[in-house]
Amino acid sequence: MIDWATITKHIAEATGLPCVFKSVQPIAGGDINSAYKLQAEDKAYFVKLNRASLLSMFEAECAGLCELVLANTVQVPSPVVCGVAGQQAFLVLDYIPLKSKNAQADSLLGQQLAMLHQQIKPYFGWQQDNTIGSTAQLNQAEQHWVGFWREQRLGFQLQLAAQNGFGGRLQTQGQRLQADLEGFFTGYQPQPCLLHGDLWGGNAAADTAGQPVIFDPACYYGDREADIAMTELFGGFGADFYAAYNEVYALDAGFKVRKTLYNLYHVLNHLNLFGGGYLGQAERSISLLLAEV
Repeated sequence: MIDWATITKHIAEATGLPCVFKSVQPIAGGDINSAYKLQAEDKAYFVKLNRASLLSMFEAECAGLCELVLANTVQVPSPVVCGVAGQQAFLVLDYIPLKSKNAQADSLLGQQLAMLHQQIKPYFGWQQDNTIGSTAQLNQAEQHWVGFWREQRLGFQLQLAAQNGFGGRLQTQGQRLQADLEGFFTGYQPQPCLLHGDLWGGNAAADTAGQPVIFDPACYYGDREADIAMTELFGGFGADFYAAYNEVYALDAGFKVRKTLYNLYHVLNHLNLFGGGYLGQAERSISLLLAEV
């Protein structure tokens, strides 16, 4: 049973305004959390729920949304409060009615994402670990991008894969790839840019005015190519998006190869989350990359 009384009490305390519960409506679409539209007397909220033990996941998402709000580039739902009510952790966001992006929204998103990627830190990583899907995502500060990607992205996912029973060729070829990573960065020095971190088509839309909105981030500071690569992994972004992005902040020519490297992280994560259906794709990606070095 959901303790809406406690959740609305937290909303009122966080906003300093009364939050009088009127109705609640389930929202479909999430694989990890349950989601609801909570209608108060004069405002609607988007509420995510999961087990109380997963509060830290919501705390990290809340922090990422705050960072994106401060960047003042791409619209995101503003976080209101997170906490625990009964047996459940909750995250409350401002509710934004959404619709599918059109070409104009894609173009605006490309421009705005390019501006987001110009928010720089002096290190790779982030202020805290977070999650990618429901998998832990490590973000320990690192001065060298190759080392960060080798250990905290590919290495961590390969270790999880081994624990999940995916050994053999995946591990031997994966270790070869880790050893050869420097070869993908000859003449290219990534900057530690603010990333959404999980920018697939299901995490981008438009509001009712046609302005782009991104959500469900897994923020960290890293190579901007990692965000752009993921937009290609499952589709959902049109030619106008890429043209607008490159007009503001052109990609390096080597991206055509490195995008496979960056998407390998997400393919491995899907392997660890959903099982062997992604094993062949992971092994093919590693073979393609090894052929380039």
